[in-house]
Amino acid sequence: MASSNAFALLGLAEPILRALKAEGYSVPTPIQAQGIGPVMQGRDVLGCAQTGTGKTAAFALPILHRLAGNPTQGARKIRALVLAPTRELSSQIGESFSTYGKQLDLRGMVIFGGVSQQRQEQVLRGGIDLLIATPGRLLDLMNQGIVDLKHVEVFVLDEADNMLDMGFIVDIRKIMSKLPAKRQNLMYSATMPREILQLANAILKDPVTVSVTPVSSAVETVEQSVYFLEKRNKPVLLTHFLMNNGVGRALVFTRTKHGADKVTRHLEKQGIRAVAIHGNKNQNARTRAIASFKSKSPPVLVATDIAARGLDIDDVSHVVNFDIPNVPETYVHRIGRTGRAGATGKAVSFCDPEERGWLRAVERLTKIPIAVVTDHPTYPAGERVGHHTPTSHNTHAHAPRAAHATHTAPSHRAPHAPAAAAARHPHPHAKPAHPHTPPQHKPQGPSGSPERRPATHQPTVHRPAHLTPGGGVGHRFQGTKRPSQPGRRPMSHRSR
Repeated sequence: MASSNAFALLGLAEPILRALKAEGYSVPTPIQAQGIGPVMQGRDVLGCAQTGTGKTAAFALPILHRLAGNPTQGARKIRALVLAPTRELSSQIGESFSTYGKQLDLRGMVIFGGVSQQRQEQVLRGGIDLLIATPGRLLDLMNQGIVDLKHVEVFVLDEADNMLDMGFIVDIRKIMSKLPAKRQNLMYSATMPREILQLANAILKDPVTVSVTPVSSAVETVEQSVYFLEKRNKPVLLTHFLMNNGVGRALVFTRTKHGADKVTRHLEKQGIRAVAIHGNKNQNARTRAIASFKSKSPPVLVATDIAARGLDIDDVSHVVNFDIPNVPETYVHRIGRTGRAGATGKAVSFCDPEERGWLRAVERLTKIPIAVVTDHPTYPAGERVGHHTPTSHNTHAHAPRAAHATHTAPSHRAPHAPAAAAARHPHPHAKPAHPHTPPQHKPQGPSGSPERRPATHQPTVHRPAHLTPGGGVGHRFQGTKRPSQPGRRPMSHRSR
């Protein structure tokens, strides 16, 4: 029977248990086991849990139980409101409610910006029991008189730390001012900095605190490592890393939207299928990008932190911090995209000299030293890191942080490089160069033509099948520029 599983001990309604059994859920996760009971008792809850721990079900299941056990008489009214920071997270929460409540006579919908509000308005006017929304679009519809929140019984603020990071605190307060004073409040956050605790004190009344992991701890199932290098060498290292480390499905984080597009174009030029997702993409493009990433075509998703908030995608083998985040808690959120639900994962960071302080802040927060990778690929001439280039690519060094200077010093070109080249290929009439006099002419080859730099010979790299060219769809998404074409002149040189 459906009621034989462990969820039945929590007192959930039989239709919900049947839906859970159909999905193969039998044992609650720690956040569900600890958090569902207090919610069903009507208590306010402050939940702290890393992503991938089943947090959504911890509030969705008891809310569905409450709404189904006390159906509305007459026209449907919004009785439960869930606020989430991004469109993607809102959609995923909506999918969870739909899955768990598919055998219940309840209506719900998800609203967010970036799409036409016409369809949303039609559904809202028809009456719903449950609303999942992003703050901006919800506030817009409230100002138009389309949304009425005076019947809300349960209010959920999900990913509260990300809400604050994205500047939604003013919108949240405006929305809360329209809610009834008597209601149940649930607040969930992956991290618990001081600002979140202050917000919780303003929203929650005598809450039950549920925490299943240490505050701001890194996911234990994620293997973490860091490369120290010059910023200009990051694209080369990224290509090398993706092709030589058994990467299945990779999520690459950049600090800016422009950076995400730039990295995506670089990977496409290298024959690696990739697509970017960030705030400048319209909703249709973002939806297609995520759907494509989930289907492993392409295997690389390049994202900014705002766009990746709450992404719940299975089997992400690697997270790459192309840029170190300047907020330590953001690092915890990023690496939580892999190693989900007990699975193992790997997180690698590319740290340039300007980002060292941010990396130290991450280690202070997580209290976990990050292994340093000392083996690098061969970078273009004149752009190598300040240590030798070994032949192996998978060795980690657990050296003290003070030892980093041996391979983190800024790289510099060798002085008087043309003179050094001339010494290797002396011209019959060449005069010794004064040590303080820069050479005035390029070194000459045997034929008298300018000498060419010898090509760097590298071993043949066999790309995995899923990284080979062809089928790339990243540049076809609206809002993503195609890679520049050979032979085209810069815009400043064209006639106006």
